[in-house]
Amino acid sequence: MEKTAIETLVRTALQEDIGTGDVTAQLIPAGAESVAVIISREAAVIAGCPFVEEVMRQIDSNIRIEWQVSDGDQVAPDDTLCVVRGNSRALLTAERTALNFLQTLSGTATLTRAYVRAIGEHKARVLDTRKTIPGLRLAQKYAVTCGGGHNHRVGLFDAFLIKENHIHAAGSISAAVEEARKIAPDILLEVEVETFAQLDEALACGVKRILLDNFSLDELRKAVAIAGEQADLEASGNIDLNTIGAVAATGVDFISTGSITKHVTAIDLSMRFRDA
Repeated sequence: MEKTAIETLVRTALQEDIGTGDVTAQLIPAGAESVAVIISREAAVIAGCPFVEEVMRQIDSNIRIEWQVSDGDQVAPDDTLCVVRGNSRALLTAERTALNFLQTLSGTATLTRAYVRAIGEHKARVLDTRKTIPGLRLAQKYAVTCGGGHNHRVGLFDAFLIKENHIHAAGSISAAVEEARKIAPDILLEVEVETFAQLDEALACGVKRILLDNFSLDELRKAVAIAGEQADLEASGNIDLNTIGAVAATGVDFISTGSITKHVTAIDLSMRFRDA
C-alpha cells in the first residue's frame, strides 16, 4: 500500500482522536520515557504494521518500534507483536489509533485466511469486493492480501463490472459490452449473469471474465462445462465458510465475498507499559 495513502488515513484518524490535545496524557511528566509491548489476546493473522509505524511517526518521530512479527504472520494468544520505546505521553496518545488500525486490519486478514484455507487444494482464488468500511478500502484490501486473498477492482474507476441494473439500462449485455469497449478497451471487463441465457450471450460477446450470481452448485458445474476455456468464471452470492469449499470444488476460477471486509471482528490486542 502506498505510503502517502497510509499517511493520509493516519492523519485523519489522529485528528479524530486527539482533537485539541490529549488531556489525560498531561498527567504524565513531559520528559518521562517508557517501554510498552503490544500483545495479541487471541489467535490472528497480523496486518497493519505500517499503520502502527505511521501513527507513532506522526505523534513523535523519536519513538522506536521493534517488531517481533510481520504482516501476514500467524500469531497465538499472548504473543508479543512488538516492543515500543519512547516518550510516555506520546505512547499514550498514539495507543488507541495504532491499535484501532492493527486490530481492524488483522481482523480482515484473519477472516480472509480462514476463507483461503477452506478452499483447500482447489484452484479458485478468494476475491474481495467493494463492501468495505468507508474510508478504509485501500487498507482493507491490503489486509486481504496479507491473509492470502486477492483484490478485485479497487473502485468504480479501474474495471467494468456490468451488473443487472447496467444491463437493464443499456438494453442488453451485448449493448453494454459494446459501449464499455468503446469507452475503455484496455481495462478489465466483467459481466454478471443470473441465467444460462445471459451466460451464453456474454460468451458470444467474447467476455473473458464472467460473474455467476447466486448459481447453485449444480449450476456452477454446468457453467464451468459450458464456458470451458472461453472465460474465467467467478462465483458470488451467499458465500460463507460453510459453503466456499463446495463452491471451489465446482471448478470456478474465482470466488468473491463481501464477508471478509464487511463482517469483520476486530482482533483483541492490548498495549501495556512494562519496566525497561
